[in-house]
Amino acid sequence: MKDESCIFCKLANGDIPTNMLYQDDNFAVIMDASPCAKGHALILPKNHFANIYEIDDETVMGAAKLAKKMATHMKEKLGCDGMNILQNNGEAAGQTVFHYHVHLVPRNEGDDKTIHMSWEHLSLDEKEIEEIKKSLLLN
Repeated sequence: MKDESCIFCKLANGDIPTNMLYQDDNFAVIMDASPCAKGHALILPKNHFANIYEIDDETVMGAAKLAKKMATHMKEKLGCDGMNILQNNGEAAGQTVFHYHVHLVPRNEGDDKTIHMSWEHLSLDEKEIEEIKKSLLLN
């Protein structure tokens, strides 16, 4: 279902003009209005889901299939060296628009000077690792 107050719902459903790359009954792929790389695009479901915790399995699987299709197409057409496929959930994780979306960021050798997607690695001892593992085991 569409949320009339959501900017990404409006973009995905054509209520606001975009640089549309692809659309079908369930998704729109648009150029990011504030790109971090040439070709940076967003996959937007046409129905509203705030994040990964709310989206249904069928839609999230459709988004993953579309990400693969678009990434392959973009690599061929742009000649990029790689692709970041990113999806943020919650403000603490960097989500700024609360409509599930997937970023497709074409990458090239040496662009790490302008595109920063890294983190410092933690050093955990074996006891910490074991405690974390026990708490995360999925039955």
